[in-house]
Amino acid sequence: MEFPDNLHYTKEHEWVRLEDDGTVLMGITDYAQDALGDIVYVELPVVSDEPVTKDEPFAVVESVKAVSDIYVPISGEITEVNDELPNSPEVLNQDCYGDGWLVRLKPSDTEEFEELLSAKDYQSFIDELS
Repeated sequence: MEFPDNLHYTKEHEWVRLEDDGTVLMGITDYAQDALGDIVYVELPVVSDEPVTKDEPFAVVESVKAVSDIYVPISGEITEVNDELPNSPEVLNQDCYGDGWLVRLKPSDTEEFEELLSAKDYQSFIDELS
């Protein structure tokens, strides 16, 4: 399992990365994609001026094992979605921290970052699940 240090994590197995332009890139963790198995379908939100709220479901990932909601780790406005994923959902299994990102978001409350887990804390959380 990979736990890149430059990311923040949630206990729902999403990751976020603060970009240089102030936006946040989001995806699911290595643990999540591994637990789901072969991902066969991804439903992403549309880019909209409507804000999304922390902890609300915003996307769906379907695998051969299960259908899972993906939750917003940081409140804000979705500015971009990864248009490649609906056509190539297997990218989530192959490169969940790179080409398998889900959405880009403009955060509305940067203090919410303080509620996210560091790589070390997330790894400890995963160890407790095992």
